Amino acid sequence: MKNFIMAYTVVSVFPVTVDTEEIKKELKEKGFDEANIIISKSRVESGMSTDHDQEDEQTKGFFEYIFAHDAEMLDAYRKHSIGKSNIIVYTDDLEQAKAAKDILNKNGALEIYRKRSEKEDKSIPEGMTEHEYNGIIAKARHNIYFLGSERVYHSNEVKGMDDEMDSLGSKD
Repeated sequence: MKNFIMAYTVVSVFPVTVDTEEIKKELKEKGFDEANIIISKSRVESGMSTDHDQEDEQTKGFFEYIFAHDAEMLDAYRKHSIGKSNIIVYTDDLEQAKAAKDILNKNGALEIYRKRSEKEDKSIPEGMTEHEYNGIIAKARHNIYFLGSERVYHSNEVKGMDDEMDSLGSKD
């Protein structure tokens, strides 16, 4: 049975020590279009705990779009992406998505897994194993929802009276 054509997004997370430009070069050598490879590096404000973070709107929109129907994976990718690098690869079909994922995994992508449940087993697309499904999302690139080349996580902890205030006492 032949799979119908559908666009896919491959999401990966790497430690900051990994040379993402070399991985991008390898993807291009294997035939992936440079415009479909996004490298996004995360920076955490100094002195900030990763337990109290606030992502920028672009990052928030991307993860919410990609994992719209999977709150567990949304939380997992958000958590594991803080202070790390992401490589996103957009593909036209499942075979390209699998090839991209193989290259990313071979180069040290961190494995982000979902908890197994019978319901989720039924949601895995035909022709994919659970291992392949982790990190491959059946969604096309959307020009509104993309990951920027640099993400900065700001603290959302309340700082009290140390915050600058105007003459009326508000933070505006």
